Amino acid sequence: MFSSLYPVSFILSLAALSGWFFFRDNEQRSDFLRKIFLASFAAFGISWFMAQGQWAYKFPMLLRELLVLGVLPVVLSIFRKNKWAYIVALLGVLTGLRFFYFENLKNTFPQAVVAEQKMTATPAPSGLDPNGELLIEIKEGAQIADIQAILSKYGLVALPAFKPNDAAATDLDDYFVVDVPAVQDFPKVKKELTELAAVEWLEENEQVSLSPMEVEPMRPTPGVNKKFGINDPGLANLWGFEAMKVDELYAVLKDKKPKKRALIAILDTGVDANHEDLKANFTSTKSGYDTDRAGHGTHCAGIAAAVSNNGVGVASFSQTNDFVQVTSVKVLSDGGSGTQQSIINGILEAADKGADVLSLSLGGLSSDSRQRAYQKALEYANKKGCIVVVAAGNSNRNAKEFVPANVDGVITVSAVDTVLGRASFSNMVSDLKMGVAAPGVKIYSTIPGSNYSAMNGTSMATPYVAGLLGLMKSLNPDLTTKEAYKILNETGEETKNTKETGRLIQPGAAVAEF
Repeated sequence: MFSSLYPVSFILSLAALSGWFFFRDNEQRSDFLRKIFLASFAAFGISWFMAQGQWAYKFPMLLRELLVLGVLPVVLSIFRKNKWAYIVALLGVLTGLRFFYFENLKNTFPQAVVAEQKMTATPAPSGLDPNGELLIEIKEGAQIADIQAILSKYGLVALPAFKPNDAAATDLDDYFVVDVPAVQDFPKVKKELTELAAVEWLEENEQVSLSPMEVEPMRPTPGVNKKFGINDPGLANLWGFEAMKVDELYAVLKDKKPKKRALIAILDTGVDANHEDLKANFTSTKSGYDTDRAGHGTHCAGIAAAVSNNGVGVASFSQTNDFVQVTSVKVLSDGGSGTQQSIINGILEAADKGADVLSLSLGGLSSDSRQRAYQKALEYANKKGCIVVVAAGNSNRNAKEFVPANVDGVITVSAVDTVLGRASFSNMVSDLKMGVAAPGVKIYSTIPGSNYSAMNGTSMATPYVAGLLGLMKSLNPDLTTKEAYKILNETGEETKNTKETGRLIQPGAAVAEF
């Protein structure tokens, strides 16, 4: 109903308003046309209000129509002194609207879809953001207006997807996120958008979710504090410190002075900034990121940069706490879910905030053969001096099938267990260019509320690598990703299946290279 009422009432409003302008000196005719205008405009307003669509889309469409209503009657009034010229001009405008604008009006909202289309429409596949299923890149020099006809035809909402501070350094400012109504045939919409001359690229905006497994920690190892020379009581639970020979790292660090205090950004569910074992090493980039209801981000932050030798909790690679600090960029919800768009925006934001290392303990299966937006985000971060570290995933599969683990240029981290074999859940990094391993089973670390817990996952292995890279960046701020990986690989040790896991990081040997 509203799909027909919307264009008809609009054109009737325009005709009545134009007539009202023309006959404004004739009280009887002017009053009659004014009433027709008010009635038709009321019908237009109702059809707009009741039409299906998000308000972020409906308001621009309303402004489009109001602009036409405001401009055309004024233009037509130029011919007011000549009655026949005015009538001809008015008929010409209305005819033009009927043949060249009516279909756009009719298809402004999704109600224009006929019943047969609704019954046969194929919905978007599961696993996509229901509020923005597609990411499209507009060609250089093109505008969103160049694809408006298709957007209007299917009732699509297109909004800017990414917000880099330095737009000149990336094409990501040319991306839009597109919400496809459930009544539409998703494959058809996707195909028609892809074929538009103004569209450079299109990919699906996939959702990701976390899958950490909370477990009981290993039986504490007594006397380890004496070996490592620090007083953190939770050190007795950190079996990975033995596997990574952190005592050797601490010995090497005694002769090292940082050139800067490197910033490690945890892109996750947030971080409890007031945690007793984090706050001295934590710096805030936004207050909304400084809480963590899920606990995942806080756990990762403790692995990467817990305050060492403070008599509470656990410890990290920075024994004196002079080398690294940690921050949070919230890219996942309190329930642990996010989208490709939210993660990419987090990468851009962390890079713009001056982070040296980005730690992403997240990801999911990728349905696209290429992840162009992720790749552009990585390149942007690299230009800003960031090294990006990503979890391989917990599905016991090839990490090449998972994003952003499969993005060219990231360092991807697998998890090893307590006997240095590939953890049963860990994805394999054998087909990736830059894969390394770190402990990822029974990892004891911080959780919100100044508490502690042990978890399993490549999510836990990743911040170990991020913490080591933070140390390395503090000693050489110009260190690149390729240079860092070369050091990690050459100084790492064999695991029980090195081909699948990559080499196990050895922090002492890596830092000794500087």
